Parts: sequence; structure tokens; C-alpha cells
Amino acid sequence: MWPNGPVCPHCGGVERISAMKGKSTRIGTYKCYQCRKPFTVKVGTVFEASHVKMHLWLQVIFLMASSKKGISSNQLHRTLGVTLKTAWFMSYRIREAMRDGSFGPLGGNGEIVEVDETYFERRAEKRTTKTSGEPLLKRGTGPSNKRAVLSLVERHGSVRSFHVAPATKQNVATLVSDNIAHESMLFTDESHLYPAVGATFLDHMTVEHPAGEYVRGGVPTNTVESYFSIFKRGMQGTYQHCAEKHLHRYLAEFDFRHNRRIALGVNDVAGADRILDGVVGKWLTYETAQGR
Repeated sequence: MWPNGPVCPHCGGVERISAMKGKSTRIGTYKCYQCRKPFTVKVGTVFEASHVKMHLWLQVIFLMASSKKGISSNQLHRTLGVTLKTAWFMSYRIREAMRDGSFGPLGGNGEIVEVDETYFERRAEKRTTKTSGEPLLKRGTGPSNKRAVLSLVERHGSVRSFHVAPATKQNVATLVSDNIAHESMLFTDESHLYPAVGATFLDHMTVEHPAGEYVRGGVPTNTVESYFSIFKRGMQGTYQHCAEKHLHRYLAEFDFRHNRRIALGVNDVAGADRILDGVVGKWLTYETAQGR
């Protein structure tokens, strides 16, 4: 946080800062005599205004970094001895720290990127159009009124996932074009969502799942389907329910663990350290977490 000494999070000042002392003063409190405001190292991080002790925060960070399918708030509540409300809020703040900020396109010159979408749980609002934009005349048990998740996975690399509402050709094409380098090779299934945008890449190859085809000449989508398998097992088995407004945070959590796994040289301890690298500038209030 402060490799060159304390920095005031209120005014950015680095001079005329001194540690506050006294029996009633919190440990680690400083005062900036430029803006005359007190602060601690936790201001401007996910730990700000939290009364939970830091050793509990660090335990939760390690558990969330090392639990492949996630860890529920009820489990954290029982393990740490904090209230269920506190455990829930801590996990949401840590998901904010797991969320990646700015990033460049996936893939590159001749690299393979697998793209697929999956559907699970009912949407908060029912759709009235198909993914093609045509009117939806009949509501069946298919994906039309389920939450759509689009994932882009580099072969032997990173994943980037999005909650797409709704998963139309235009929405999917925009996400694929904006997040994958066009010098890449695109691998998808036979869905009608991809042919138009696939034509803008170096190559677009598909497999036809309805025909029982899962590999065609070294062109599978098994990597992205493996990611979906872990994601759904975690969401259905560990978390069991997720409000649609929070889905992007859970996707950030599963993306984080996939992108910082043993196969990429990142163990559980290093994964927890990477979460700590992301705690700055992502403060989340309880009211905001509930209302978003």
C-alpha cells in the first residue's frame, strides 16, 4: 500500500503526516495535517470501515482463493464464528477484490480461443424475443428464460466470463469482438450466434453437438465446457442460489480461480496474495451490495 511511506487517501498528500497516539486512538491511525483528516491503511480498500479483525479477513481470503467450487457464507459463519450477515458481506467484498480491472484482448496470432454460452436458473424477467431478435411466441423449458453466461477461454490460458442479458447475436458478437484479438482462431459449437462474428477472425471452426460430435480434427470446446462444469457445480452445490443482479460477482470469483490455478504456476498461497493485490479502490458498502 505504502512502499515509500504513508499517503493520505483523502488529499493524496505525503508530507506533514504523523502517527496518532493516545489510549483512545485506534492502532495504526495517522493524521494528515494538510487536509486535517485521520486515516488508516485500510481506507480505500475492501477492508474500510470493517470491524472484523484482519486475521479473520486473511483467513476468508485464503479459503476463497483455495476452494475450487467456492465456500458458502454459512460455512464461513460456522468456521470463523462471525454472524451470517458478516460472512456474507465479507465474501462479497472479497469478490470485488477478485474482479479484474482493465485488460487487453485474449488470444493473439494463431492462438486458439474457445467460446460458448450456457444457461442456468430462471431469469428475474421473462424474455419476449428469441436470441435472433424474433418474437418469442411460446415459452417452453429451454434456455429462452434462463440466465445466459458467455465465456471466452484461451487454450491453456485465461477465461473471461459475462452475464449476457439477453444472449442475442448482436450482444454476443460485441463481446466476442471486443475481448478477443482478431488474429486468433475461434472454436465454437454449431450455435447460430457465432457464424457472423466468426468470419471476422483468422479462422472459425465448429463442432456439432446435436450430431454427437464433440471433436473434429482437434477442434473441441472441452476447455470452456470444463469451466462451465466447475462453475455450475459451485453455483448449484455450494451457493445454491444467486440473485441475477449478483451474478457478475460470482463469475468474477470463478474466473479469478481459473486464471490463477496450479496449471498456470499459481498455488493457493499465491492466489490469496493476488487477491490482496486487488483490494485497493474497490470498497463496497452493505447497502450497495444488496441494491445492485
